[in-house]
Amino acid sequence: MRITRRIALGLSAAALAVAAGAATAQEKMQIRIGTEGAYPPFNNLTADGQLEGFDIDIARALCEEMNAECTFVTQDWDGIIPALQAGKFDAIIASMSITEERKQQVDFTEKYYNTPPALVVMKDSDITGVTAEDLAGKVIGAQAATTHAQFAEASFPDSEVRVYPTAEEYKLDMANGRLDAVLDDVIVLQEWLDTPDGECCKVLDTLKPVEEIYGEGIGIAVRKGEDELREKFNAAIRAIRENGKYKEINDKYFAFDVYGE
Repeated sequence: MRITRRIALGLSAAALAVAAGAATAQEKMQIRIGTEGAYPPFNNLTADGQLEGFDIDIARALCEEMNAECTFVTQDWDGIIPALQAGKFDAIIASMSITEERKQQVDFTEKYYNTPPALVVMKDSDITGVTAEDLAGKVIGAQAATTHAQFAEASFPDSEVRVYPTAEEYKLDMANGRLDAVLDDVIVLQEWLDTPDGECCKVLDTLKPVEEIYGEGIGIAVRKGEDELREKFNAAIRAIRENGKYKEINDKYFAFDVYGE
């Protein structure tokens, strides 16, 4: 009887140890992801307050690959880096360009996409080119605190560059004739032009991005020194590129590979 009881107690202890080990193995890393929610088709809030878009789907795929439980936090663009630094969230997945200036404040993963900027004008515009001379004296709109605004200011010194808190606001001013042109990512602009609100305008041309301004593409930002988290994201980016998940998400939104060169 005493031997049987010892065996039973031993088995119970072993079972508890196995259960505890299984529970530990199943624990997921908790990651809070900051995004803007106002930059379709990359990240946007639906009418009922749900986040959608390429950035959001990529983030979810990366979290699944990392066996992490992720939650999203929406944040105005011009305060998104300070909010990361303050610990409001752990990573930014919001179409942020990897630039030298931003690298002074945050660390970046490898890129997860790279698309060119473009210039949009009214359909009846007299602007026929995209040189500084073509845009001299014109008013160009762009979203504040973006590489597009920096590029406009550097490339069109004889133009007035007017910046807006969100892309939606410059689109409204453009449609109402208060701007001569707007500068942004070509996909963001084309998404707008394909809606009734964008019927006013057309893409004049895509522009060759200046690497000193646009950097190496779009990456995920983490706080300085968060090397383990950054490398987990890097490994997950490579994994979804290899296993076909990236292509599946890409093809849901675009007719070409936005990963770029």
